[in-house]
Amino acid sequence: MNRAEIIGLFDKYVVPSYARYPHVFVRGKGSRVWDADGTEYLDFGGGIAVNLLGHSAMAEILAKQANILVHASNLYYTEPQGLLAKRLVELVGIEGKCFFCNSGAEANEALFKIARKFGNEHGGRHEILTFENSFHGRTLAGISATGQVKVKHGFEPPVEGFRHVPFNDLDAVAKAITSKTVAILLEAIQGESGVLPATADFLRGLRRLCDEHQLLLMFDEVQCGMGRTGEFLGFRAIAPDVQPDAISWAKGLGGGFPIAAIWARGPYGDVLGPGTHGTTFGGTPLACSVALAVLDTLERDGLMGNARDVGEYFIGKLRALAAQCPTIRDVRGIGLMIGVEVTLEARPAVLKLAEHGLIGVAAGKNVVRFLPPLNITRTDVDEAVEKIGRAFSGSGAS
Repeated sequence: MNRAEIIGLFDKYVVPSYARYPHVFVRGKGSRVWDADGTEYLDFGGGIAVNLLGHSAMAEILAKQANILVHASNLYYTEPQGLLAKRLVELVGIEGKCFFCNSGAEANEALFKIARKFGNEHGGRHEILTFENSFHGRTLAGISATGQVKVKHGFEPPVEGFRHVPFNDLDAVAKAITSKTVAILLEAIQGESGVLPATADFLRGLRRLCDEHQLLLMFDEVQCGMGRTGEFLGFRAIAPDVQPDAISWAKGLGGGFPIAAIWARGPYGDVLGPGTHGTTFGGTPLACSVALAVLDTLERDGLMGNARDVGEYFIGKLRALAAQCPTIRDVRGIGLMIGVEVTLEARPAVLKLAEHGLIGVAAGKNVVRFLPPLNITRTDVDEAVEKIGRAFSGSGAS
């Protein structure tokens, strides 16, 4: 089918819940993707931080495990799930337990339920503090937790029990805590709002407040985790001494295959007992085998170190370009989670980059995110910066 025919299928048969770009992708390999017209792109969007190792990287393990065991109900035990849980606990480095599901929204739902179950057993508390400009998924509870009005519109009333406070404002958090508060949930780097990092003092202050008030400190690592910042846990690239109580992961965990997980620290790992939570497809042998292969590759190929090294190089090249290109207002990020603030609105900026063969992701009002595979090279970065320079030079933006 050609491009127009494929788009026609979507127009007629697919719910229009996405503001899609006019590209029809048909094939990918490594950091490259091709559309239905045969045009090649350098993919620095990574499926929004999903394709951690690039396109088609998981083909071998998918084929191998598909011939062994694809699915078994969670009423039974399977080796890959147990091994993946052990591996994630070891990477966190703190005693705890894991639960597996399919998406970041589902993982955050599990965090909400841990917080509520714990709170109801300790003083009847249920309220979770989240932050302005945060993003925690598209379920009803997820959009209630999200600190962005635009995602809530049309879905009122919100799920009760979430309050939003200013990001990086510790005094505001301290004032917001009440006798109903049970947890604080945050992204250490807010991705959807434009790659906005927390400060180290803020993260340390949150830990202190949680200790003082017996609150759970929960990190949404769906976008900034999995080594993207150069550390397996994104918040540890900012404040490595901060200890979490619970963590959610998704996106890059399966390298393109759907899987998500949570980790809960020792005292909270048994809060969700039999019958309190579940999923049909979470933690299948296929998904867990793929995730184990992703973790093997991260460690074997030193990709977290590569994210630090190449990310620093990329940010440096972008800042040098910004000094010559008035369309670029700011460059910020950690590792290979990078935001470029421009004078254009985000969507037109992404389209302009695509015209020059580079895929980025819109964020906030006027930020382009770059979330490339963690195995990209400096040569890939040089090519990307050259494309960015051509796309944004003389754009006429103001």
